[in-house]
Amino acid sequence: MTPIVHVSICANFLGESNAAENTKIVIRNHEGNTVATGTFKKCDDENFAYEAVLDITNPVLWNPEQPYLYQVLFLSENEVIIDRIGIREIHCEGSVIYINDVKAKFKGVNRHDSDPVTGSAVNMEQIKKDLIMMKQHNFNAVRSSHYPNSPYFYQLCDEYGLFVIAEADNESHGTQTQYLKNSEWENVVEQWNKRIANNPDFIPATMDRTRLCVEREKNRPCIVMWSMGNECGYGCTFEESLKWTKEFDPTRLTTYESAFYQSTDREYDYSNIDVVGRMYPAFSEIDEYMEKNPDKPLLLVEYCHAMGNGPGDLEDYFELIQKYDSLCGGFVWEWCDHAIYKGQAENGKGIYYYGGDHGEEIHDGNFCMDGLVYPDRTPHTGLKEYKNVYRPARVVSYDQITGKTVLHNYMNYVDLKDYLYLAYETTADGKIVNSGCIRLAESIAPQQEGTVIISANIPERGKCFLKVKYLLKSGNGLQETDSLLGFDEIPLQNEDGRNQNAVMLMETGLVGGFIKVTESNRYLEMENNAFHYVFNKLTGLFENMSAAGENILDRPMELNIWRAPTDNDRKIKLEWMDAHYDQSYVRAYETSYQAEESKVTIFTHIAVVAATVQKVLDIHAVWEVTSDGAVSVKMNMVKDMEFPMLPRFGLRLFLKDNFKNVTYYGIGPDESYVDKCRSGSHGVYTSKVEDLHEDYLRPQENGSHTDCDYVCVSNDKMTLSAAGKKTIAFNASEYTQEELTNKKHGYELEKCGSTVLCIDYSQNGIGSNSCGPVLSEKYQLNEEKFTFDVKLVLHNR
Repeated sequence: MTPIVHVSICANFLGESNAAENTKIVIRNHEGNTVATGTFKKCDDENFAYEAVLDITNPVLWNPEQPYLYQVLFLSENEVIIDRIGIREIHCEGSVIYINDVKAKFKGVNRHDSDPVTGSAVNMEQIKKDLIMMKQHNFNAVRSSHYPNSPYFYQLCDEYGLFVIAEADNESHGTQTQYLKNSEWENVVEQWNKRIANNPDFIPATMDRTRLCVEREKNRPCIVMWSMGNECGYGCTFEESLKWTKEFDPTRLTTYESAFYQSTDREYDYSNIDVVGRMYPAFSEIDEYMEKNPDKPLLLVEYCHAMGNGPGDLEDYFELIQKYDSLCGGFVWEWCDHAIYKGQAENGKGIYYYGGDHGEEIHDGNFCMDGLVYPDRTPHTGLKEYKNVYRPARVVSYDQITGKTVLHNYMNYVDLKDYLYLAYETTADGKIVNSGCIRLAESIAPQQEGTVIISANIPERGKCFLKVKYLLKSGNGLQETDSLLGFDEIPLQNEDGRNQNAVMLMETGLVGGFIKVTESNRYLEMENNAFHYVFNKLTGLFENMSAAGENILDRPMELNIWRAPTDNDRKIKLEWMDAHYDQSYVRAYETSYQAEESKVTIFTHIAVVAATVQKVLDIHAVWEVTSDGAVSVKMNMVKDMEFPMLPRFGLRLFLKDNFKNVTYYGIGPDESYVDKCRSGSHGVYTSKVEDLHEDYLRPQENGSHTDCDYVCVSNDKMTLSAAGKKTIAFNASEYTQEELTNKKHGYELEKCGSTVLCIDYSQNGIGSNSCGPVLSEKYQLNEEKFTFDVKLVLHNR
C-alpha cells in the first residue's frame, strides 16, 4: 500500500472574509516539484476558523539524522508567504517514546542565549555556531532552557536536525530559597509551591507564558516536547497550563520536571504530563524507577553537570540510557560558560568576570560557568568526551584470531553503510604496525548489529591496541567528508604485553660506580661519580637529587594527597578541608638502610599527617637506589577509613624550570582521569609543560593523564623518567596545586618557577557532584590498603 500523509494546516485570517478561500497552498519537495496543493475551508476548531487538508504521497519523514523539509507556499492576491515544514510523528506506547515509530533516545544539551561580549542578545550567526558545534559533537537534541528562543533558533534546528524541548519562560526558582524557620529540605519542598506555583493568582501569568511559547512555535517540526518551565515547584498554575497545552496540541508530548516537588496539602493532577522529568538523579534512583514498571517515560532533563573539569560520568549514564527503553535520554547541563569578557591581562590571557566580580551583593559565584564550551566557544575537554561517548557506532565484540568485528549502530534512522566508513590501526607501544580502511558492504540498520573483518597483525611483544575510527562518508554542510565521528580502542593480547619502551627506559640509567653512603642524625647521603642524593630521615623522602653536578630538584620531594578542588569537588572539598588534607605533610618514625656495592636499600616507616587530626595514612616504604642513579620505591599504605576519600596519592617533585619537555605513553592528548578518559586513546605523546595546562576560567585541578606506562620530563642535558609496575597518572605544570586552589581566575595565576611533576598512584574521579550525584564508588580513591610502586630513572641526553 502506498503511504499517504494527511497534512492539516489550520489558520485564522484578518481582513476580508473571502481571504481564506482565495489563498492557495502549495507544498514542494527538495527538487522543487509540487507534491500537494489545497485551499482553506471553514472548520469547527475552537482555536482556528479555517483548515486545509493536503495529501502527500510517499512522504519523506523529518528526523535529526535526515532533517528533510518541504517548502510550503501560501499564495493570495496580495501576499505570498513561504515557510518550511517537516513531517514527523511522536507518541508513547506505555513508557516508551516513539518518533516516526522508532524508539527515541535524546542525546541532548541545555542551552542559553549567551555571549561573553553581547550577553543574552545573540544574533543568527552566534546561534548557528552553537548548533553546528552540537551537531559536530554528536548531539541530536537541545532544550531551550529556560525560555523561548528567537524564531530562527527553531528554524535552524529544523534545518540542521535537532530535536527540541521548547520551554516556557517560567522560572520562579527563587521561591525555593524563601526564609523559613524550619529550613530542612522536607519543609522547603512543602512550602516551595505556595508563593507562585500553587497560587491561583498566578494562573493568568503562567497561562500567558505557556500560550506565548506554544502558539508562536507550534509549526516547527523540531519541537517534540513542551516544557512548562523550570524548577518552580508544582501546583494549580501548571495543572492549568498543562491541560491547555494538551488540548491545544495533542500531537506533542509534555514534561515538567518540578512536578516532582509538591506540598502534601492535596492530591495533584499529573494526568497531562506525558514524560517524567528528573534532574541529576543517582544511578540507583533510575534503577528504582525502572523496577516499578513505570507507565511514563523518564527523561533526564538535566544531568552530567559540566562545570569546570568535568563531567566524569558520561559513560555511566550512557550505559543506563541504553539499558532501559523507558529512559529516553537526557540533556547535559549545559552548553556554555556564562562569563563576561573584560579585555586582556598583561600576561595575554583573557579576563572573564563571573558572579561577584562586579561587586554585586547577591550572586552565585562561578556557578554559571558550567558549560561544555568556554564563553568564546572553545571546547572544554568534557565536550570532546561527550562526542566519543555518543559516537554513532561501537565495536561490541572483537575476535583477534579471526578478525571478526561486531558493530552496533547507535543511530536511530540511518544505516551505517550509508553514513560512515571505518579506518583502523593496530599500535604496539604507540607505533602503528598496520592500518586500513573499510567501506561497509552490508547494511547495518539503525539500532542493529553487523559484522566486518579487521586483521590486527599483533606483534609478540608490546602493549597493543586496535583503534577503529568512524569517519563521515559524505559531507552534509555541517561536517566535511572524512570528519571524525568517534572511535573505539580495543586492547589486544600477546605473549609479552609489557610496554617495551617502558622496560628499556627503566633498565638504562646513568653510568655510575660504587655508592658511598654517609649518615647523620638527619640525612643519608648517597653518591658516586654519576649522582649525589640526599635522603631526609625525618620525612622519609629525598631532600635533594643532583646529577652531573646539577640539581634536579628545587624543593624536597613530597608525598601528595591534595589536588586543587575541581568545580565538581565543591561538596567533597569541604570534607577534605575538614580532614586537613590541604595541610598534610609526611612524618617519618623510623629509618634504616642496607648498603651494598651497587645498591642502597632504605627502610622507612612514615605517615601522612596533619595538625589536630590523627594520621591519615600509615606507610611502610622501601626505597632502592642503584649505581645507575635509579630510585625505586614500594609503599604499602593503610588508610584510616574514618577519613573521606582521598583527592589523590603520589609523589610531587619540583624540578628545575628548564625541564620543559614531556613525553609519555598513556591516554592523551587531552587531559584524562579514571572516569573521564573516553575522548583520548593510548599512544606516545609529546608536549611542552605549559601546553599540558587546561586553563579553566576558575583555576582547578587539570591536565592529568591516566593509565600511563611512563612519563619522561627533559631539559637540554637530562631526562627524568618515571614508571610503575602498574600504570600511573601524572601532571606536569608550571603552577602549584596551592596556586590553583587559592586563585579565583585563570588570568591571575602566577608560575612557581619550577616544573611541578606529580606522579600519582591514582586520582579520585571527576564525577559531576557540583550538582549531580555523589561520585560512584568505583571511581573513589578510598581503598583501605593499597601499594604504590614506582621507579625514577635519570638519563643523559
